[in-house]
Amino acid sequence: MSSRHIILFALLIVSFACKNKKKSATDNHEDQKKPNILIVFPDQLRRYSAGFWSESPYRELAQGKGDPVITPTIDKLAKNGMVFTQAVSNFPLCSPYRGMLMSGMYPEQNGIWNNCKVGRNHSLKDDIPTIPSLFLEAGYNTAYFGKCHWQKPEPLFDDNGNYVGSSEDPGGHYVNTYDTYIPPGKKRHGIEYFYESIKDSHFNPHIYSNDPVTIEGKKDGQLHLPKIFSPKNESRIIIDYLQNNRGQRDSNKPFCMIWSMNPPHNPWDDKNTDMETLRKHYDINKYPKIDTLLVRENADKEVGNYARHYYANVTSSDYYIGLVLDELKKMGELDNTIVVFSSDHGEMLGSHGKTGKNAVELEASAIPLIVHWPKGLAPGTTNLLFSVPDVLPTIMGLVGIGDSIPKEIEGTDFSLVLKNEENDAIKKPKAILFMLGNSRGVFTDRYSLCLRENKKQWDKQDATTIAEAFIYDNLKDPYQLNKIDINAIPEVSKELLTQLSILLEQTNDPWFQDKRYSHIIPYATNHD
Repeated sequence: MSSRHIILFALLIVSFACKNKKKSATDNHEDQKKPNILIVFPDQLRRYSAGFWSESPYRELAQGKGDPVITPTIDKLAKNGMVFTQAVSNFPLCSPYRGMLMSGMYPEQNGIWNNCKVGRNHSLKDDIPTIPSLFLEAGYNTAYFGKCHWQKPEPLFDDNGNYVGSSEDPGGHYVNTYDTYIPPGKKRHGIEYFYESIKDSHFNPHIYSNDPVTIEGKKDGQLHLPKIFSPKNESRIIIDYLQNNRGQRDSNKPFCMIWSMNPPHNPWDDKNTDMETLRKHYDINKYPKIDTLLVRENADKEVGNYARHYYANVTSSDYYIGLVLDELKKMGELDNTIVVFSSDHGEMLGSHGKTGKNAVELEASAIPLIVHWPKGLAPGTTNLLFSVPDVLPTIMGLVGIGDSIPKEIEGTDFSLVLKNEENDAIKKPKAILFMLGNSRGVFTDRYSLCLRENKKQWDKQDATTIAEAFIYDNLKDPYQLNKIDINAIPEVSKELLTQLSILLEQTNDPWFQDKRYSHIIPYATNHD
């Protein structure tokens, strides 16, 4: 071999080694890249309104029958993710849920004990850590799309719905009775990219954004009315954000996105429903009678006569979530994105003769929860009792920043439990705290305990006594048709009331502060 060939051969070896070194460094960078986060929660979606609950092995884990609803996207997330069979909305109402989700704290610490509404003072505290603020500090892009509902409405708008920041003329107007526009600053809690949709009018969402391109060149705080079905509109904006063609985010950073959809929240009428989806899947040609749609044995068919509209908006929302997940897959980011799918509370849909939420019964309090992360979690199910404040610390643990969880966060990091890693320091809870405006209780893996005061939930006057104290045995009575007086099963009641007292103390609940109903609840400073 000539000296020239030897030199060329040596250069090829060096070049090959450099390329491999560069490739190895790139692979290492990919391995070390923190996962993205996408939290999606349609409003008022009950746990069993998803198709996969009618299939094995999920059917055997369900409490009662799953709804006959078509949800291919949710089903795929479930079959490729971790499905929680015992996730509960501790306070099944829009604003209290959002306060707990955002902050990882219970109402007394986060500031929201009721729906944010004109005439009330409930608001998420400005000076507490939240999911967006903590992930912003951790080097993430942060974005929020959809319904906020954590700020009290104030008359700081002109009569066209534009934010002027003053109650003086041209201000002095509210933009909505519930929910309101959140201006830049502390109240946005570290959200960089902001696209807010307010008002329960699904084809007429009221939009505010800090991205002028998405609102016809308007400024942050100026009202935009796209007149588009809100999930369709939001999915379009989210996909645009992901594609990042206009530099909406720093592509070198992972993203943390929250998508709070309004449907299938009421109203349930033709004007607020994706009627094309209703006609295709749930019309009278397929379901002549409403009875065949309301399959739960505790459902009042007349009260739940809006099932077609409810299911149609569930299916439609599922479709638009699918579009966003398809985009993540095209980008090659889906496997390294922690998708958390849940809801703020359920929907009674005629069960127990009730509509809406804000009830102890399963249809209102049981929520879907799926964590989908192919790169980091094996698919399966877990019966872990999981509370809303646990979401924040668990996600921080999953992405590897569990050491940065602030001490004031009250939820528990269950990331090691989800990864099936043994850790004696993490104790699975025996019970979950339940709250309403006039009630407290607990959920366990078998029982629901509820203590209801002698007042309505929205009454301003104080209650004087417990009007009703009962237990549901969810194993023997999956549709909760029989209330058991606490005195009828004293040993069970003693354990449940002890758990209630522990949780009331741990969360600094007003009932604990006042030692309310101490003749029933065994308050103590120390428990075994």
